[in-house]
Amino acid sequence: MIELKDIKRSFSGLEVLKGISLSIEKGEIVSITGPSGAGKTTLLQIMGTLDNPTSGQVIFNGVDITCMDARHLASFRCSHIGFVFQFHQLLPEFTALENIMIPGLINGSSMSNASSRAAMLLEKLGLADRSNHKPDELSGGEKQRIAVARALMNEPDVILADEPSGSLDSYNRDELHKLFFDLRDEFGQTFVIVTHDETLANLADRRLHILDGRLSV
Repeated sequence: MIELKDIKRSFSGLEVLKGISLSIEKGEIVSITGPSGAGKTTLLQIMGTLDNPTSGQVIFNGVDITCMDARHLASFRCSHIGFVFQFHQLLPEFTALENIMIPGLINGSSMSNASSRAAMLLEKLGLADRSNHKPDELSGGEKQRIAVARALMNEPDVILADEPSGSLDSYNRDELHKLFFDLRDEFGQTFVIVTHDETLANLADRRLHILDGRLSV
């Protein structure tokens, strides 16, 4: 489903990624590990079209997205890719339901359709009773589940997660890990997860390790 071909990325002459090639299949849960500064997040951002490689190709379902202009790339990202970040990045002025709706509205969904899907996702994630709560009224685990629901809003092909359990306690971390696998089993969802969490890394179908900008065997 996703194929990276000889991805290189340099910043001010410093080569962070030094030629990474890999393929990710639909329904896979892939973890990416490595020391800080190895290039994990940079690779994830390139995979998610948030950054451009200095050279190389990102092929998504047979389409070379590195050839797209900014407008088409933004549309592609909204429709095909969901993101989960370490600190959830929920908008504090909106309720849980409204936060989940936002990607759908950006993608052209009507208010009623976006609201209906967001409510269904809240129900699916066991948070229906929290729909009208704002982020400061939610626990850390609840906020991260809301972030997962938001990532699922547009039924993306892949969810890219950057240290998704890094800010959670052990109970909520384990619950979030279980959620990823439940979503894969129910929806065939693909996950690519950058993590320092050894438990999550080892639970994945495949673990990739980056060292000094290269995939390490």
